[in-house]
Amino acid sequence: MTRTHEKVGYLPESKPHGFTRETAAEGVEQALKLLEGRWKLVILFHLFGGNVLRFSDLERAIPGISQKMLIQQLRQMESDGIVHRTVYPQVPPKVEYRLTDWGQALCPALDALLTWAAQRPSAPLDEKAS
Repeated sequence: MTRTHEKVGYLPESKPHGFTRETAAEGVEQALKLLEGRWKLVILFHLFGGNVLRFSDLERAIPGISQKMLIQQLRQMESDGIVHRTVYPQVPPKVEYRLTDWGQALCPALDALLTWAAQRPSAPLDEKAS
């Protein structure tokens, strides 16, 4: 097998996932649904890198988010297994949030998505034609 360009290498051998086009599309759609919500990605980026933040820290770090919305987004992410919530039995209550290992594993995927988005041409082809 020959390379078409010197920067193009061989793909590493990998185990087939057994996805069809339909199941792959469904899987990606389900993954994106886990990240739906105006604030979930912002919360994720504050927690990446092993950061452990209290509720009040997150509230201060994300201007414009209401307490109700922050609570809702964190609860959804906790039930989806992305965020771990630790409650300390003290007065006043102390609650900390951190990403689960699975949630932390999103970092490279979102980094790749960000890199892909940055490569977008300045204007779609339809606009250039008109």
